[in-house]
Amino acid sequence: MKLFRYGDPGRERPGVVLPEGRRVDVTEIVGDYDESFFAGDGIVRLREAISNASDGLGPEVPEGVRLGPPIARPGKILCIGLNYRDHAAETGAEPPAEPVVFMKATSALSGPDDDLILPRGSEHTDWEVELAFVIGKRASYVDEADAMEHVAGYVLHNDVSERHFQRERGGQWVKGKSCDTFAPLGPMLVTRDEVPAWDRLDVWLRLNGETMQQGNTSAMIFGVPFLVSYLSRFMSLLPGDVVSTGTPAGVGLGRKPPRFLVDGDVLEYGIEGLGSARKRVRASGR
Repeated sequence: MKLFRYGDPGRERPGVVLPEGRRVDVTEIVGDYDESFFAGDGIVRLREAISNASDGLGPEVPEGVRLGPPIARPGKILCIGLNYRDHAAETGAEPPAEPVVFMKATSALSGPDDDLILPRGSEHTDWEVELAFVIGKRASYVDEADAMEHVAGYVLHNDVSERHFQRERGGQWVKGKSCDTFAPLGPMLVTRDEVPAWDRLDVWLRLNGETMQQGNTSAMIFGVPFLVSYLSRFMSLLPGDVVSTGTPAGVGLGRKPPRFLVDGDVLEYGIEGLGSARKRVRASGR
């Protein structure tokens, strides 16, 4: 299934893409795509409701409506740094022996086509298109062989990063990763059964029409099952949590000379089978 949320920011409603392509509202069935939905076998219940529906599920969602993040604000957003060898090389880092783990604030969430807002003082805001997965069942000390049972599905993510805040302001990376709008998700959450080859997906990003990133998830150093198992040894992964798996080469920091986002830029990016997003870059008005 393909799950999405739509409507004004903070008032999004859940929807689903039916097999024939129609988009319908399923608020009356699921409430929202949040922790309780995933913890309560919501995907199974929604699939059964679609199969058993005789008079329709809910109203159709009109074309052109704003899409929000396809899940409600999760408990945490975990990210994996330097998870592609070519990206590690372009940043001057050695490929990690263990996953590099950091967090993004959940207040950074935004919709796939919402504006990307440059924070005050930003000079080095960068792009990172990534495959993310959503936890469907609580995971704690999970064996790698059982890890995929805890994955609900996959979603397109852009790990937007202010490199000056990240690298030169001291402390941890989170300062450069958590500005408002720096965690756009979507357009949709695609359930695990519809993405059997998570490790063979094309990944791309264009800036103002010019290709910046062109990669494939087959080049990951640490794959999805390993990451679920690894992370679950340091913290419990809760239903609805998001894990972003890293970016291939082609970020602005790695270009010679470096290239960063400015007011008026347009980012377009996507992952095979997960859809695409388009973001206009705006300077902060605050």
